[in-house]
Amino acid sequence: MAKISNTHENNKQVLIALKKSRSLLDKIIEMVEKDAYCTDIIQQNLAVIGLLKSTNLKLLEGHLSCCFVDAAKANDEAEIERIVQEVLTIVKTAQSK
Repeated sequence: MAKISNTHENNKQVLIALKKSRSLLDKIIEMVEKDAYCTDIIQQNLAVIGLLKSTNLKLLEGHLSCCFVDAAKANDEAEIERIVQEVLTIVKTAQSK
């Protein structure tokens, strides 16, 4: 039962962060359209980038606490290895950005 609650809470937090990101992006678009001061736009853009990066970590946390844990409990070595490779790919991609 705790897993469902954690997954639900994680998804709730992810959705809130994504909706905040969307709202900030709308604000940035409006700022660009109104020819706002460049560094003000950049600051807002950096805020969205930070929010999306933290959201990405939250998504990864959810994946590990659900899918990886399920594979580990089932002692499914092939699935564990597949998930490990997925996570490594995600981490490598994130580092290159």
